[in-house]
Amino acid sequence: MAMDVPRGKEVARKRLIKRIVLGVVVAIAIGGTTVALARLKPAAPSVDMSGLWPGTVKRGPMERQVRGLGALKPEEIHWIAAAQDSRVSQIDRRAGIDPVKANDVILVLSDPDLELEAEKAEWTMKQDQANLANLKVKLESDKLDQRAQLAELESQFTQAKLTADRDLELTRLNLKSDLESKLTVDQANQLQSRVALQKQRLAIADESIKAQIDAQEVVVQSSRAAYDLKRKQVDQLTIRAGIDGVLQEVDVEVGQRVTAGTILAKVADPKKLKAVLQIPETQMKDVRIGLDASIDTRNGIIPGRVIRIDPAALNGTVGVDVALLGALPPGARPELSVDGTVEIERLPDVVYVDRPVSGEPDTTIGLFKIDPDGKGATRVNVKLGRASVNTIEVLEGLNVGDRVILSDMSQYDSYQRIRLN
Repeated sequence: MAMDVPRGKEVARKRLIKRIVLGVVVAIAIGGTTVALARLKPAAPSVDMSGLWPGTVKRGPMERQVRGLGALKPEEIHWIAAAQDSRVSQIDRRAGIDPVKANDVILVLSDPDLELEAEKAEWTMKQDQANLANLKVKLESDKLDQRAQLAELESQFTQAKLTADRDLELTRLNLKSDLESKLTVDQANQLQSRVALQKQRLAIADESIKAQIDAQEVVVQSSRAAYDLKRKQVDQLTIRAGIDGVLQEVDVEVGQRVTAGTILAKVADPKKLKAVLQIPETQMKDVRIGLDASIDTRNGIIPGRVIRIDPAALNGTVGVDVALLGALPPGARPELSVDGTVEIERLPDVVYVDRPVSGEPDTTIGLFKIDPDGKGATRVNVKLGRASVNTIEVLEGLNVGDRVILSDMSQYDSYQRIRLN
């Protein structure tokens, strides 16, 4: 007789199998749903178009320019330095926009020792001048004495010669002895020799007088030079502007001790100015001397030309000097802030667009290209080329007439599309 299998255990086993199968199916369904959701792209965000900066791709000529901020600087600065150790006793003028003349006093220094030395040098010079005058008088007096002696000798010689001639005539007439005649002739000859010697002494005396006067004049010139030097040093204690211009700095105070060479003040000519621009180092590759430039003073634009480039960068910028070729507008003065543009080159026919916020030359960036209907925008990769201040060349990724968003869209980097309102 057959035995019956208990139905309760069979039913329970079937229920367990159904539950396991159902759990596996649910797990597979949940996993598939998760994978599908993970693969879904995020929904395109909605962006207000009124807050964006759009631009249109164009074709035509493009000027390459670089821009930098700067200030007007004097072409030449007159630095006033102390000529010797001294102390500031008074300040007559302070830095300002009021013009000064070349002879205007800026400040006065004092040095009692130097002033005393100048007085001593003056008295030494005057004493040497007096000695020269006294020497001239003395030598002239000696010369007059020698001339008087010559005159007396010539008179004696004349008398002796007359006496000798008379005695010779009397001897010829046998009225006087020959010995007496010879004595008077010899006396006359002696006086003639003394006259000749005295004339030679006078000639030598002239040379001696000239030599002594020349020597004393050298002494006078030396003392005068020493006095002039001290006088000049004393005069240099009165500090003057030196040139017509504007006093820009006074770097000392009353009572301050200064050494030789210390800068006291700075004067600049406001009529001779140049612009000094600070251009980012990354934009300096094509900047060179001789390029045309324009300087905006906020009260007029002045044409210029690059005349100097600093050899090294400072804080990420390079100094560029621009000579001003036009008339200065009213209000132009040293240290006036300006905005300058340097023209690098003119490209006759290129595809270009207004420069995006993140647009750097020779890079590839992502830009949102606006749909023809203006309701959305799609991210495209754009290869950029040469750049200017406000425009940049488009090499690949866009066509003439395409509209793109130039604003900073970095917050939407994870999206390929956006909706525009």
